[in-house]
Amino acid sequence: MLKSELFRPSTVLPPHLHPQLYRGRIPAGEAQGKRTFVLASGLFGVLFASHHALAAVSVAPDETTTHRIPHRTPVRHAAGGHDAASHHDGHADGNGLDASTVEHIAVHHHSAATHQAEVYLKTIPGGTSVIDAATVLKGRNATNADAFKYQAGVFAQAPCGSDDLRISIRGSGIQTGLNATRAGIMFLFDDIPLTTPIGTVNELQEPLGIRYTEIMRGGNGIDFGSTQLGGAINYVTQTGYNSQRYQARVEAGSFGYVKEQLSSGTVIGKSDYYLSVTNSYRGGYQDNTKTTNFGVNFNYGYKFSDNVDNRFFFRYRQTWEGNPYYLTRDQIRDNPRQMQPEYATWGTKTIEPGTKYAADRLRIRIDDQSRLTVGFAYLNAPMDHELGNTSSLYNIDYATGMVNYTRQDKLLGHASDTDIGIYTSHDLDATIDNRVRRQAAYPGYALGTLVTRSHLGGSDTVFHVRNNTELFHNFWLTAAGALSYTPRSGSQTYPQTSSFSQNALYFAPRAGFRYVITPNVEVYGNVSRSVQSPQDWQYLSGANYTSGIATGLTKDWANLRPQTATTFEVGTSGHFAGTEWSVTYYHSAVHNELLAVATPNSILYNNSTYGNASPTTHQGVETSFHSTLYKWQGNIISLRQAYTFQSFRFNHDATWGHNYIPGIPRHFYQGELHLDMKNGFYTSFDVEVSSSVLASYDNQYKAAPYHIYNFDIGYLWPNKHRQVFLSLHNLANKHYATGVVPVYSTSNGQQPAAMLSGDGFGIFAGVSIGFN
Repeated sequence: MLKSELFRPSTVLPPHLHPQLYRGRIPAGEAQGKRTFVLASGLFGVLFASHHALAAVSVAPDETTTHRIPHRTPVRHAAGGHDAASHHDGHADGNGLDASTVEHIAVHHHSAATHQAEVYLKTIPGGTSVIDAATVLKGRNATNADAFKYQAGVFAQAPCGSDDLRISIRGSGIQTGLNATRAGIMFLFDDIPLTTPIGTVNELQEPLGIRYTEIMRGGNGIDFGSTQLGGAINYVTQTGYNSQRYQARVEAGSFGYVKEQLSSGTVIGKSDYYLSVTNSYRGGYQDNTKTTNFGVNFNYGYKFSDNVDNRFFFRYRQTWEGNPYYLTRDQIRDNPRQMQPEYATWGTKTIEPGTKYAADRLRIRIDDQSRLTVGFAYLNAPMDHELGNTSSLYNIDYATGMVNYTRQDKLLGHASDTDIGIYTSHDLDATIDNRVRRQAAYPGYALGTLVTRSHLGGSDTVFHVRNNTELFHNFWLTAAGALSYTPRSGSQTYPQTSSFSQNALYFAPRAGFRYVITPNVEVYGNVSRSVQSPQDWQYLSGANYTSGIATGLTKDWANLRPQTATTFEVGTSGHFAGTEWSVTYYHSAVHNELLAVATPNSILYNNSTYGNASPTTHQGVETSFHSTLYKWQGNIISLRQAYTFQSFRFNHDATWGHNYIPGIPRHFYQGELHLDMKNGFYTSFDVEVSSSVLASYDNQYKAAPYHIYNFDIGYLWPNKHRQVFLSLHNLANKHYATGVVPVYSTSNGQQPAAMLSGDGFGIFAGVSIGFN
């Protein structure tokens, strides 16, 4: 069961939240949402009736990517990525690029930038996909939530339109609310880990300047050292080899939104560079949701020879975000633009005054069969959370590193490739100060007076190895394992002294198979073990101070244990008659799941209450389809869809029985009907449908289901880097919650404030101009 000292049902709600009565019945809007979901799901039926003519596509040379070059095998396309075209690095034949592949690629206007990534990911026996930035750039790119659309199994929302991306894969990190770090997924920039013991900072994940993004769900991220339940996400940035020498982009629209980008990239002899500067402002749809940010994304590469190259990366970003706090279900229904009234005069906000990231990556091609990659990064991420009675000031420095070696061999005459690597991340300095922010809560104390001071320490080190061998024709067997060592420590030095220290050493094995039945149809399966230690700050979930200046703040450290899970996964992918598909089923038996709850005290003092749950089960189905419905004279009408079913439950919990774990919808669907004209004109109509989201552990409180519709229209000048677009979001001005932060339970029919408001109807336009 959830630990009683941490997950104690609360029967009294704070007077400052003023919850409204919860009537205990499904409103008409919820029933309508269910009907809409059924109708949207029915669109799958048209996929298998589609047909098209195939055409050839030219292949353009590009810079060598960081990926291993797998043995020749028929190409598997990830429908969710909406992208897969040819990418040369001198090994096209070994990558299985042939005429039929090229013809298939042409059908959906796939970009040349992503094919090599897909060729690598297809060797993984499990759910993976690639997001091509060229596709995403056809519309608004305000946050990463725009970039992660149509990715099966990925639930990504940007509440309040800010950088605080709430993202979950297979139930990872569903407990996190409006905080500045993500949990349960390992994030990387260009194969170098961004994730540290504190989690993954949001503010560096600017979508502009990204070339493509790789998604490896669950245990499929082991090649990147991920042992986390959600897997791994790898952002690959633009370089001078694939960008315009000069480029400018402007987006603007509703809610005072303006975003500007200036970038430049080119190749100069053996060197190349890419520089992108972004600046954005948003007044906000909801009260007190103003956001501003400024960022720099730079990299410089040098090729010493055909076999050795080095690249230096630098990122800088500063943000300012207003915080409206959570609303009740009725408040969102009646007026989603309001903030929680009791905080209206508090000036609640989060400031990230300047996060710095510097990294270097050296790649060595030892011979035709083997490669070595070495990388390291330094991260400094100060944060100022001005949210409750106190300010939470973070001063954090981290270092990460990685070494990866890949090679190809013959094993008893059969093709075999091996990947060996290690990644490590360390706290260099991590201090959290809580200081007086509201004198009304601290009479007699000056603003800025120190209330508590805590120090965090820890590291993550993962050694991983994987072998992929073709046992017989087109049947591949994968064996892998990861050794994870994640020590954690912490101390509080003011106003009292307390400390903790914990070591965790785990082995995470993995086995899988992949069988290419025909060049167009593939099946796969795997079983993986995942290990996820708590973020270092989550250990501050013990008892609170009951006297003195620190009353209400956390005093002690909780004895949290790493979350482990065994996941079984089976699926199929392929393409036939104009349709690309990917369908995966997974089942995870989770132990010591890390869950959190929002309490009146945690909201008031910007604390978090975390604990380990009794055994839980995660299972779901991840499906994506991309179909060409009609094609004529170079014009294409296509339908892209992603549907995710996810069911997360307690197993015989002493308090919650078999209740569902709150925080994420069980059904989530996105579909887009797209028209691409040969002359450069394009337009699309899309729908996003979500079932109701449980907001309490007793399963008696939930956010209403919703369905929102969007429309895009644009023009790409043929053979030129010029583009204009117009986007209409939430056409019906639907009132809906884009996310929930779970509470214990409801009592006396009251509605706790636990929901985050989504944007209403908005109009956005953009223009991009580039030239060499």
